[in-house]
Amino acid sequence: MSEKKSTSNRRDFLTGRVLKQAAERVGNDIADYLNDATEDFAAPSGGSTIRLSTRAMATEFAVVMNPGPSQQVMHASDALDLIHELEHLMTVYKPTSEMSRVNAQAANGAVSMDPRLFEILDRSREICVDTKGGFDPSSGPLIALWRECRLQGRIPTEKEISDCLSHTGIDQFEFDNLAHTIRYRSPQNELNLGGIGKGYALDQAGRFLLDQELEDWLFYGGFSSILARGTHNQLPGWPIGIKNPLFTSQRLGTILLKDCSMSTSGSSVQHFRHQGKRYGHILDPRTGWPVSELLSVTVIAPDAALADALSTAFYVIGIEKALEYCDNHTEIGTILIPPPAHGRKLSPVIRGIPNEFLFLDRDQLLS
Repeated sequence: MSEKKSTSNRRDFLTGRVLKQAAERVGNDIADYLNDATEDFAAPSGGSTIRLSTRAMATEFAVVMNPGPSQQVMHASDALDLIHELEHLMTVYKPTSEMSRVNAQAANGAVSMDPRLFEILDRSREICVDTKGGFDPSSGPLIALWRECRLQGRIPTEKEISDCLSHTGIDQFEFDNLAHTIRYRSPQNELNLGGIGKGYALDQAGRFLLDQELEDWLFYGGFSSILARGTHNQLPGWPIGIKNPLFTSQRLGTILLKDCSMSTSGSSVQHFRHQGKRYGHILDPRTGWPVSELLSVTVIAPDAALADALSTAFYVIGIEKALEYCDNHTEIGTILIPPPAHGRKLSPVIRGIPNEFLFLDRDQLLS
């Protein structure tokens, strides 16, 4: 279905009787994240909501709002349209996108681009430097290599990984912040916003909602990236469920989010086995090999782009360095879950998240 047709269908949906039905929707229909009523560990519960969604970036994006004036539904629809616009700007899977054009031309000389694309690429560079390469937007060649080898039923050779590493690393890209241009050192260089693009799209769409004076809403992209503003159901935030990374159908706990973002990374679902060994989908950009120290990482940050990038970076750099980062950046909170030493109970390592906003099911934790 074309983007234009999808937009038209959604606007048709939001008119007349159907708009009234959408505005009257009740119950806990917020998202798979959002906590439903429970008394197991006194977690806060969600209430009546309105939810609009669209499919972009190979996942579902949705805006969740408290019941209110019908005009907020139209603003939410416009915010979802913006997600499609940003996808076309950032994707590497469409040859006509701005990101594809930059990748194709920047080895021949400095390339200018849409200011929004330069903004998020430069933000990616900053986070890469700040995490000492734990997050790296230039690791696309490594990701492509592992994807190809997985389809072939094998793992990459050391030489294949070494060849890829010779074309990755943020130091191979020249950023000119005055001219807003980027130049690549080699035609094999590539920038890919897969680890931060959803978060940036949420931030931009959320900014649009704030410009329309909508103050209470939750915006999510896929099952990993969330941006929350204001409050819900007389709570000091929005209740978001946290899955148990060992048993993903179980909810480990609930966190209240207000005026911040949350992102989760892990390899409990996306992985493959080769010759009896399990390989996750998250690669260490510095070595080219999958990492497996942690089951999952959840990051709370002021904006969704940062939360997205740091959840990947923390998964890569491990517990000690992730905690050190949080100590040096007090606006960041995290929940790091390593594999249990024995049994099935978990021992989360938590930093920078106040107890009054986090509700964990003690029965699933190692006492």
